[in-house]
Amino acid sequence: TKYMKELGIKVNYLHSEVETLERVSILRDLRLGNFDVLVGINLLREGLDLPEVSLVAILDADKEGFLRSDTALIQTIGRAARNVNGRVIMYADKMTDSMKRAIDETTRRRAKQVKYNEEKGIVPFSITKAIHDLTEEMSAKAVGEMKGEYKVKGKGEMPRNELRQIMHEMEKQMKDAAKNLEFEKAAAMRDELYELKSLLAEDESLKPWERIKLLSGEEE
Repeated sequence: TKYMKELGIKVNYLHSEVETLERVSILRDLRLGNFDVLVGINLLREGLDLPEVSLVAILDADKEGFLRSDTALIQTIGRAARNVNGRVIMYADKMTDSMKRAIDETTRRRAKQVKYNEEKGIVPFSITKAIHDLTEEMSAKAVGEMKGEYKVKGKGEMPRNELRQIMHEMEKQMKDAAKNLEFEKAAAMRDELYELKSLLAEDESLKPWERIKLLSGEEE
């Protein structure tokens, strides 16, 4: 980032210590064109719709690992798919199996889309989307599709102390998801957490102020 700034490039840096709301603001500024390049780790994966992004550069693409698996690469590549001029450059010293699978899958999808466009007479164009707040990416449809993954089965018959343990762990995972910009995942967990809190609030032994504190999220 420092090197790019010295070259006169309008650049910003996103890292794990940046608070969630600040991250949202940074990504909004990227869409508005207040700067041109965003540098960071694991930034542009699923859950973010950035139609203004026309180039994704993946450094050390040949370093095998979670962030360079074929799935992660495909998701990162997809961040350029909303722009008609979208391009992806993978920097590497060798072609890894993950890179090859990601390229093959992307090529397959592209060929299928091109064929469909030709058959239907469709001329591709970039998505045009109003810029408000990236928290809008937590669409009802996306969140709804993920809710089932985080439903706690049998919670109605579960001992209250076990429910509290599950809530504590889920809240931690929810914060981690938000920190990693996985907004749909975080929202699905948030909704399930509220259901669990509502269930606990039905406990007749709770005092009124304890019930209010629980539902307001003040209780740890």
